[in-house]
Parts: sequence; structure tokens; C-alpha cells
Amino acid sequence: MKTKANKRMEMKKMDSQTIDKIVDGLKENGAKLAACSFVDSAGISRVKTIPISKLVSAAKNGIGISYTFAVFGVNDHITTAPGFDTPSGDMRLIPDLNAAVSLYGAPGWIWAPVWQYDQELNIMPVCQRHFAQRMIEVASKKGISFQMTFEVEFTLLDESDQPVGMGLPGYGIVKLIPIETFLVELTEALESQGISPAQLHPEYSAGQYEISVDPRDPLVAADQLLLLRQTICRIAQKYGFRAAFAPVVIPGEVGNGTHLHFSAWSEGKNLFTGGDGPQELTTEGEHMAAGVLERLSEMTSLLATSVLSYERLQPSNWAGAYTCWGWENREAALRLCKGTKTIRSKTANFELKSIDGTINPYLVVGILIAAAMDGLERKAILPEPIQVNPADLSEDERNQKSVQQLSANLKEAIDQLEKSTFVKRALGNSLYECYLAVKKFDWECYGSMEFEKMVEDLRWRYA
Repeated sequence: MKTKANKRMEMKKMDSQTIDKIVDGLKENGAKLAACSFVDSAGISRVKTIPISKLVSAAKNGIGISYTFAVFGVNDHITTAPGFDTPSGDMRLIPDLNAAVSLYGAPGWIWAPVWQYDQELNIMPVCQRHFAQRMIEVASKKGISFQMTFEVEFTLLDESDQPVGMGLPGYGIVKLIPIETFLVELTEALESQGISPAQLHPEYSAGQYEISVDPRDPLVAADQLLLLRQTICRIAQKYGFRAAFAPVVIPGEVGNGTHLHFSAWSEGKNLFTGGDGPQELTTEGEHMAAGVLERLSEMTSLLATSVLSYERLQPSNWAGAYTCWGWENREAALRLCKGTKTIRSKTANFELKSIDGTINPYLVVGILIAAAMDGLERKAILPEPIQVNPADLSEDERNQKSVQQLSANLKEAIDQLEKSTFVKRALGNSLYECYLAVKKFDWECYGSMEFEKMVEDLRWRYA
């Protein structure tokens, strides 16, 4: 049955003339092959590639792929969910040519994210990218838009599988020197692909580096994360490095996060500054931030999605392990970044820190918007900000301030997800059931695995 959302998506499909024009332009730029990719509910980027001569047909009719990809586990084994419990069924992956990019360092290749349709060309209810788009449209009807960007931490290992800059200080200039030429080419590659780097620097842990890029519309920000990570991998390989985005790459070292910075806007005004609320938040901005904070426990399995994630999501790791907010408090799950007063009206944002590289970015941006809009509708109010490490408070003090530690492992996060009518309503039944099934399957496969073996098994899977 076609829903109103399906019809909206159909209305947005490109006409033949536009498809032909875009593909002709790609051919003129030397494109020979197209990598068409999506992220599954396990957080794994999957791809189908086609010759450029087939791209027009793919944009109109889709590329076939099994329904079972809705229930793939992180280890490539397949579980089941209602409606996705047989080998039957074929999705159609339709590349979004508006987002197609010629890949730097891969002559002849382009990349494009895809929508997931069925053979009747109805959008699939399990299409994570459509979920994000749907939430953007919900907010837009209320006059609200968002700007978002993912801040990516990654670990570089050399050809001997040793961390680059081993033994050198975090944020140290000497740790930058081994990768100076790599960063120059990475910057050139990103800018040529429409991504604007903001900061690049050595991070705290062995072999760990970080890159942040300029904010964009939420759907573009999610696309941008996928393109950013594959570009890091591609350029790193050229310099004899290998990049890993897993929350733990080296046992005993601080893990990688993928923090999300977001701001909400209405009529050209940043709602996270210039108001009379706490720390200059506007009334609407406070409602939305409070909505995200109140739903954080329910959303945790979408933010820290792997068994491995919970090795990182611990107190005193700057990982946002507690349900609190604070001004520039790097231990708070929601860190208000007010920014320099001269540019605050443009740059004030919240950083959601409880996120790592195992995410499906489309689910993350979508559920965050859903939580913010839920808070706006309920006129939710922020508790007092926490300006200390919440771990330093006594349990009684945390209870008095409504500060709770987020789930300690994936099983606890799954339990929260199963209780959440909010997440189920936002995702829709099919996407919710498939996601829940995949998380349970991941826990079943990895929940009791020896830690070092789990790290070895998972550290290269996310890109």
C-alpha cells in the first residue's frame, strides 16, 4: 500500500531529462563505474557497482538486491524479522544522482548514496535514508531546519600494523609530522568532492587522529560522513596506512568517537543562541535540547550500536556516558558549544558525544530530529546544567539532578529500545523490528566473545 510518505518520495524522483543530463556530465568527466552504497542496520556500508552505461537505467529502475540486507548482522550472517524471514524478495537500489560525486584518487569512479525501493517503485519502509528525509520533512512543516556535522576520530596503523606516531604525545606537533603529506592530500581530496574540512589534528590515543568538517543539511551530513570515511581510507592506503573507525581499535587505548554537532534554525535564526533561556538558549531551542536529552537512554542503541561501543561509552572517557548537558562540558552527553561571541549567532550548537563509528548516520540524524521535535511539542525543559564530571558526583547527587549513566552494554541498550514507544513510532514498525532483530543478533554473536578477539574481528568493518 502506498503511504503519503511514499507518494512524496515518488514526486521527488527525477525526470528522464534530468537523469540523462547528470549522467552525460559524469561521462564527460571520465566516469566509467558507479559505486552505489547504503548503510545497513549493523552500521556496515554495503555497495553495488555498475558500469556508467547502466547508470541511467539504475536511476529509473533500480539495482536489485535481496530483502535480507535489511537483517544483515555485523558479521555478514543473516537474522530474521517479521516480513524479512525468507530468502524471497528483491529491493531496488536507486542512486541519488543529486549526491553523486567523482571520487578523488579513483580515476573513472563515481560514488552515490541510494534510496531503497521495492519492485513496484514504492520506497521500502526499511530505507534508513528515507527515514532521515522523512524526519527532515516533519521538522520543515513546523518551520524548523537543522544543520549537522559528524566529527570523525580514526586510528591509523602502518604496514606493520603499528599505530602511526606510537609513543608521541596526544595533540603533539611531533605526532602531526608523520602524516603531514597525507593530510595535505586528504584536504585536497575532500575539497574536490565538495566537503569542507574545518580542523585536522592528532588526537589523544595511539595512532588516533580527528577531522571535523563544515555543517550541512542533515541528509547531506549523513552522506558526507560516508564519503569522508571512504576518502580517508583511500588516501591513507596510498601512504601505506590503514584507517580504522571502530570504537576500540587497540585494546587498552581510548577509543574512537563520531560526535554529532547540530543546531536548529527557524526563519534564519539559530535557536541555540540569542534567547533568554539557560546559556542564551531560545525557548524553542531549550525545548528541543531537552527533548534529545530526555530520549537519550531510549536512543542509545542507535548511537552506540556495537557490543564494542560500550568499551568506549564509559565515564571519564569524554564519551558522554551520562544523561546530562553542560556548557562546554566534555563529559556531558550534550555539550553546548556556544562559540566565540563574534560568530555565535552562526556557530552555536550542541555536540552529542555518545556516538561512535558503528552508527548508521541516517538513523542517527533522523532519530535526533524526532527527539528534538518531540521535545518542542511537549515544551520539555532542561534540568540544571552539569559543569563537573558527573562521575565525581555521588549517586544521591546524580539522582537529585536526574543524571543517569547510559547503558553499560548493548544488552541494556536493547532492553531500553524494546521499551521505547517513541523510537518505534519514529522509525515505523518494519524499520524498528529489523533494527531490533539485528541488534539482538549482534549481541548473540559477540556478547560473550573474548574482548581481544572481538576487537580483532570488528576493528576493520566500519567505514
